Amino acid sequence: MPGIGFVSPIASAVVTLLLIAWMLRKQDRLPLDVPNQRSLHVRPVPRSGGIAMMAGIFTGFAVMQTPLVVVLSVAVLVALSHFDDLRGLSIPLRFGVQLAAAAGFAYGALLGLTLPLLVLIVLGILWMTNLYNFMDGSDGLAGGMTVFGFSFLGTGAWMSGDEALLIECAIVAAVAAAFLPFNFPPARLFMGDAGSIPIGFLAAVLSLSGWRDGDWPLWFPAAVFSPFIVDASLTLLKRAGAGERIWRAHNKHYYQRLVRMGWGHRRTALAEYALMLACGTTALWALREPLTLQLCALIGLVALHAILALGVDYAWRRRENKSIEAA
Repeated sequence: MPGIGFVSPIASAVVTLLLIAWMLRKQDRLPLDVPNQRSLHVRPVPRSGGIAMMAGIFTGFAVMQTPLVVVLSVAVLVALSHFDDLRGLSIPLRFGVQLAAAAGFAYGALLGLTLPLLVLIVLGILWMTNLYNFMDGSDGLAGGMTVFGFSFLGTGAWMSGDEALLIECAIVAAVAAAFLPFNFPPARLFMGDAGSIPIGFLAAVLSLSGWRDGDWPLWFPAAVFSPFIVDASLTLLKRAGAGERIWRAHNKHYYQRLVRMGWGHRRTALAEYALMLACGTTALWALREPLTLQLCALIGLVALHAILALGVDYAWRRRENKSIEAA
């Protein structure tokens, strides 16, 4: 079905657009993301965009006959996360279902792994699933990462001749591209947990599928998604080091601090897009280069992230010191 397969990203995007159009006409009935002291937005915004995105993704995956272990895991996460958007669920319940989905994929799709490696992979899937949700706090950010990240993964699959994985990545990227105009600052629609949680899960499992099939080493998807991975991981480590309850919602991510320092949603999103483009392009260039050049590329990306993080930290401390002096 090569011909039908290559049309599926377009079909997925059309399904997403149609559902978003319907949602925006019925937005008074949608669950709203109401601003609180940790929010970056100032007015209630509907947060069911993820349902439209996932409907588009499932449409494309049905055409591609994506493995059932992936589809069922994602479907469970969509249902759980949508209910969480509507009513709120306990952390243990959410974590337990996510753990079951991650373990189910690892056990069913990654055969022949040792137990320690299997455990590490399950933990990696859990972290990617949740960090995507953590980073979905500014207009256009997670939607943009989905367009860039899955486009670069798809290009890597194309370079390796993996047509099925290429189209699956293209489906997710196309759906995000359909959603992004409604989420770009000022956002009219959020994806909510029903979008960010399963898309984070897909970022992990499609990355692992390419690694399993020999399309790329694990550093490649890690470099592609490094703008999200580094921000979320550094923030978690700093909060843990300060003795904070890391499971509590907060507004201390690097992107959140940029918005709060006056960059605003639009400038922050564009800056993050530039970083995503730089990381993805570097990863693609290094993918077929000798090991020495791959290592140089990774060192360069680590240095880039370190410089940017230190720069934001320095600007934030200056801002706080000025606030103290003014008081």
